Amino acid sequence: MTLSNIEWSKTEQTVAQSAFNKAYEREINFLIGEVRAKAGNVIKLEDIWNLHDYLSAKRHDIDGKYDYSYSALIFVFAQLVKEGWLSLNELEGLDREKLSKVTALTHM
Repeated sequence: MTLSNIEWSKTEQTVAQSAFNKAYEREINFLIGEVRAKAGNVIKLEDIWNLHDYLSAKRHDIDGKYDYSYSALIFVFAQLVKEGWLSLNELEGLDREKLSKVTALTHM
């Protein structure tokens, strides 16, 4: 199985979509909390520009990270596990080979 042409069963697609959505929701909720805290500390114009820069960087990061193409999901899941947005047990239902690839990539 090469990563570019991995087959995903219907069950795996359901597991993958659920895990992907959970991680995305967790990260977005965390970001919202951070933005609220940072916005509450805005005192001067420079603080606004710093918040803008922070949001621009986070948008770039999140938009680039959450790619739900099946050829990329192994890498996406590994990154999300490494960053703490997803746990390996939330990927239960994927076949052993996919899980072992995700696990191996989290250690790199």
